[in-house]
Amino acid sequence: MESSYLYFLPLTVFVLFPATFIITYIISVLLRHTEPDFPYISDTGTYSPESCIFSQALNIGAVAILITIYVRFRQIAELYRNHSSSANIVRLNRVGLCVGSFAALGISIVANFQETNVFFVHITGALIAFGLGTTYLWVQAMCSYQTHPLVNSLAMAHVRLGLAVVASVFFVIGCVCASIAHTQFDGDNPRKWYPGDGGWGFHVASTVSEWVCAAAFNFFMLTLVDEFKSISMDPPQVYVSVDTLAPTQYSGIGEQDQTTDDVQAILSSHSYIT
Repeated sequence: MESSYLYFLPLTVFVLFPATFIITYIISVLLRHTEPDFPYISDTGTYSPESCIFSQALNIGAVAILITIYVRFRQIAELYRNHSSSANIVRLNRVGLCVGSFAALGISIVANFQETNVFFVHITGALIAFGLGTTYLWVQAMCSYQTHPLVNSLAMAHVRLGLAVVASVFFVIGCVCASIAHTQFDGDNPRKWYPGDGGWGFHVASTVSEWVCAAAFNFFMLTLVDEFKSISMDPPQVYVSVDTLAPTQYSGIGEQDQTTDDVQAILSSHSYIT
């Protein structure tokens, strides 16, 4: 049975991540786990109970992103599978699948390793998520120019290129400013960063850059919604071979009832497909 609701995948991502960040931000501020002025995204999901919501939602979102990336990969792969002149986009499409999958893994790492518990792993996951996420935007922007006008409009290719540029610029700014800010910080708790704690300007620049990067990734997912409406996928078929099943395994089961007839019918066939 064909599915015609694949556009819910990128739409779910577009709704889930902002909703998660807003909810955890509100909870963390109300519980005074962080300050309302310019926190990092991870700062709003560090302490319980908001960390539980943060982790669960981001794990679900990472899976949704991974599936979306796979559907996008299959979309381009099916269109250009039998065209020998499209070797470049086929290779680029495979790169996008690999890069995007690792970016989704980075999101899961960020979700499960809070910065207050395993800081190095958390930062590594964040760099993977944002760094490879930015790379994925560039790959998709290049793919979009090559799939014009078959799949998308030229304007959409421009939009995706613009999102890739925005993500790249703010990713670099965020990394540089965050490094400088933390070297100048002399406060007690970086989750509650005040203007008098040192490095405030760089801190604001890095946190704003992080939120802008996240927004760029989110809006890219929104650009896929319309295209996914024209895609359908069949569910995988499951083949169960009964050649290796011993009939003696079923001896004595449901004797003289319908179960016996069902077992005999299955064993008499070569394969069973669901």
